[in-house]
Amino acid sequence: MRQDEPDDPRRRTLIRALAAGLLSYGAVGERAVAQGLFGGRPGKLPEGRSIYRLSGKVMVNDAVATQATLIRAGDTVKTGADGEIIFVVGGNSMIVRRNSTVSLGSPPKAKSSSFFLSALRLVTGAILSVSRNRPMRISTTTATIGIRGTGFYMEAEPDRTYFCTCYGLTDIGAVADPESKTRVVATHHDRPVYIVTDGGTGKNIRTAPFVNHTDQELALIEALVGREPPFVFPKSNYTGPRRRY
Repeated sequence: MRQDEPDDPRRRTLIRALAAGLLSYGAVGERAVAQGLFGGRPGKLPEGRSIYRLSGKVMVNDAVATQATLIRAGDTVKTGADGEIIFVVGGNSMIVRRNSTVSLGSPPKAKSSSFFLSALRLVTGAILSVSRNRPMRISTTTATIGIRGTGFYMEAEPDRTYFCTCYGLTDIGAVADPESKTRVVATHHDRPVYIVTDGGTGKNIRTAPFVNHTDQELALIEALVGREPPFVFPKSNYTGPRRRY
């Protein structure tokens, strides 16, 4: 997902508002912009709700998604060129970027919106997600990754996966090469990697830069499941890497 379009200035305003805690008090103008973009103050979603915000073209199981659509294990979420969705399934909260296809594992015996995912496959595109206290296997065409209690950001291309362990523990392996594997224990984006197909035996996992996601976005999706990130939240003058659309 190599994208070079400039960030939306309204979204930068939202990120500043989140970083400064302005959704709770003060700065009425920025709070209004943030609530307009995301449909209200970030907080845990009520029972029976999956979607916090969607924009552009978003499909769930090949049907057009609306704010009332329930997303469960076994579903497939697709976003178009102008699409983005922020949603929750059980203890997993995520932002799916544009031009993405995400398969949410296998359905349980009885579908339930509170079911905790055990698997996730990113076919193409990008996703930022948080989970707690339950193991999950995530995969792309080039990578298999085991997580537990982790925040992560991932971009999938046919021949390369970008993966950042934002916090937590992950076991990362290359699909094409069993000798390429590594464990990452991170507290704050300590070791992003690329998982590739052309590096040779034992060399298909490479160091990567920190790109295209922010602490503020992690704080937002943690809030949707009633939690906070484990790291110290940055100041309002945060200048970390901007995500590109």
